[in-house]
Amino acid sequence: MARTTPKISFEFFPPKTLDASFRLWETARALAPLSPDFVSVTYGAGGTTRKLTHEAVTTINRHYKLNVAAHLTCVEATRAETMDIVQSYADAGIREIVALRGDAPKGQDRFSQHPDGFANSIELIEAIAARGDMTIRAGAYPEPHPDSADTDADVAWLKRKIDAGASSAITQFFFDAETFFRFRDKCVAAGIDAPILPGILPIQGWAGAKRFAASCGTSVPAWAEQAFAKAVAQGPEAERALATDICVDLCEKLIDGGVDRLHFYTLNRPEMTQQVCEALGVRAHHLDAVA
Repeated sequence: MARTTPKISFEFFPPKTLDASFRLWETARALAPLSPDFVSVTYGAGGTTRKLTHEAVTTINRHYKLNVAAHLTCVEATRAETMDIVQSYADAGIREIVALRGDAPKGQDRFSQHPDGFANSIELIEAIAARGDMTIRAGAYPEPHPDSADTDADVAWLKRKIDAGASSAITQFFFDAETFFRFRDKCVAAGIDAPILPGILPIQGWAGAKRFAASCGTSVPAWAEQAFAKAVAQGPEAERALATDICVDLCEKLIDGGVDRLHFYTLNRPEMTQQVCEALGVRAHHLDAVA
């Protein structure tokens, strides 16, 4: 029985250097022919990063004709400043926002609310939803968020995000399909009927993936440690081949379990994401509109 070809979406991050800019544009150019449902662009604290995100979002939307969802957080900004950013996206024709609380700024251990800012993602979602002109996506955590007591608390918090106006959620990455399925079952039991897109990380480097996992609360299974230890010892080609196989296998298990949408964290490196999507039956199309 043939697998259903999933809808796909991609995450990019804004460039901070000229070389990084070229890499982002080449990534967008390479992945646009796969006809993603949307692409998202991450966002950090501080005025410079906000500007970079805005520039990346509007450029991708204008030149690559992709539906762009702009990340937006509550970090280091007043409510008025944050909503001004939403308006600037609306003025540029952007109609999707990934609304997040955001991580603590560099040098701080925990998120701290700006005196005149939003306290959390729910307040941010409510404010954006009140405009009535934006599709809002939220974050979700199949394993406990570093600031959360447990997964049940994360599910309850996600329910509040959906009730506040988010129409879908994107999860943090994970290694085992069963981790997502357990989370999905808890969400259904809690009355969440909005789509939950599993976040997929094609592992570009094992050491970096482990650092990423440690920062966001993703558990690293023993089988992955053992497999990558052997592959890394054999060299970069073996490590890359293993990473691609693991990613394809994870996606196939998710699809077999009823998942019809996958969100890839590309890290602005398109090759492995392309290979995985092609293995899943996602075909590239010629796009005259792509610059």
